[in-house]
This record gives sequence, structure tokens and C-alpha cells, in this order.
Amino acid sequence: MGEEISAGSATSDLARAREGDDAAFTRLVAPLRRELHAHCYRMLGSTHDADDALQEGLLRAWRGLDRFEGRSPLRAWLYTVATRTCLDAVDRRGRRAMPIDLGPASDHAVVDATPLTEVAWLGPYPDAGLPAGPAGPAARYEQREAVELAFVAAMQHLSGNQRAALLLFDVLGFSAAEIATMMDTSTTVVNSALARARRLLAERVSARSQQQTLRKLGDARVRETVTAFATALESGDADALVALLTEDVAWSMPPLAQWYRGAVPPSWTSPLRPPSPAARAGTTTSLRRTANRQWLSTWARAGRPRTSRGRSRC
Repeated sequence: MGEEISAGSATSDLARAREGDDAAFTRLVAPLRRELHAHCYRMLGSTHDADDALQEGLLRAWRGLDRFEGRSPLRAWLYTVATRTCLDAVDRRGRRAMPIDLGPASDHAVVDATPLTEVAWLGPYPDAGLPAGPAGPAARYEQREAVELAFVAAMQHLSGNQRAALLLFDVLGFSAAEIATMMDTSTTVVNSALARARRLLAERVSARSQQQTLRKLGDARVRETVTAFATALESGDADALVALLTEDVAWSMPPLAQWYRGAVPPSWTSPLRPPSPAARAGTTTSLRRTANRQWLSTWARAGRPRTSRGRSRC
């Protein structure tokens, strides 16, 4: 939950921050910035929106620091400010989408589709440095589980209040009474929102998280599979690519709207196929990176990066 700072140092910085010392305020919130940013991403589904919400939330906290009475920990108060900032953003911007949200799976390969730039797509999250394990003893999800793509995508189907209640209770370990105070409502309303959120989430998220799957496979097997997938993608080897996919695979490549489900003929992989080695010389860059607690393979052609998402046979 961030870097450890001494109680004496925090008290001193709090006093100085109340007097207008912005450097003291920066030191005060620094240990919590990473987890607050992850919270904003879970609420909003976009790293850029999370950046904006965190910046706005900390500005609100700085300007309203005189209203912090110290009856609850500073961490809880900052989460209150960040959550309310995110709820305002949800009201303004609505939810972010994945191709699967826009319509049924395509029954044929779509070649040279036009990217949908008007759609607010769910974005990846750079998870390096995110703490492992639960945020507290009462949390039901690990912090890394709660930035998995399936989890964050499912969160977009909840109302703002439902997202806030579930994240604050099941991910961050706050009590219903604490959340009621944060959201300026009653514990009855919080418990109702939490129950509804859990039901909706259970319909969209697998009972076994990616974290559990990755731990079972081990790092070596995961890296081996990712390398094989990326190599097949780079070389345009449709047979090798299809061989890596599970029978129930669902894959997409935003900002293209089409998505595909199930074991498919090799010809269907043409939307994922890069140009030939000769044609792409000097124009294509391939990257293997982690985001949302999963490996992604990204290739860019003529300055247009695309990320493929799917599930492979590990």
C-alpha cells in the first residue's frame, strides 16, 4: 500500500501542508499515488482518464486540506476525494468499451476494416510496480487481480456507485460504514449497491482469475507461449497462430470493431496478419509487454500500433 513513512514525519508534513507548503503535501501523498492511480483506472478504464482524475483529485485534496479533521486516516480521506472525482468523471464520460460490447462476433474475416476512433475504448494499464496481494485483510481480490482486463471491462457495465462500492469494499478492504461516509450515503444503500455489483460481476468474470492461471503455469511457460504467439504474429504464420489458441478463444484488436470467437480457420487470422517481411522492413516494430496482469503482443505499422488480445493454449 505504498512506501512506509514515519508517523512523526507525516504529522509534520500535514501541519506544513495545512499552512500552504505544497512540497510537504507532495511528500504526504507520494506513498499513496500508485494505489490511488490504480483505483482511478479501475473506476474509469483508461490510463489517461486515471491520470486526469488523480491530478484533479489531488488538487481538490490540496485545496480542501483544511476540511480533513483527522478522525479517519489520511489514506481513507484521499480515497474519498479520488472516488468522488471518478464518479464525476463517470457521469461526464460514460463507460469505455471493448469490441465485444459493440455487437456479436464476426462470422467471417474482415480485412482492412476502418478503425473506430469515435469509440471510447477500454485501455491497457501498465501494471509494473503494482503491489501483490490484497490491500487489506477484508479484501476479496488481490490488487493485481483487480486490474486484469476482464475485471476492469466488467466494471464498465456497473453504475458509478456500484463500481465504487465494490472496489472500496472487495478490492481495498474498507467497511460498509466507511464507504457510506465516503459516498455520503447510508450503509443500506452501500450494501445494496455492493450486492448488485457482485451479481453483475459474477456474470462476466471467470471464477478463476488470470493471476491464479499464471501462478499455475509459471513464468517460464507463460514467456514461452507469449514468444511463440508474437513470433507467429510477426511472421504471418497463421497455422502456428491458430495452433496456440484455445477452443473457446475470443480475440479482438481495438480500435477495430470486429472480434472473433472459437476455433477458427487459418484464413480468419488475416486481420491480425502483418505485411510480409520484405514489405514491413523498417516499418514494423514488435513488442512483448505486460499490462493488466497479462502479456500482450504489439506490432506497429506506419506509426499505428495495434495490440492483439486473446487466450492461448498454455
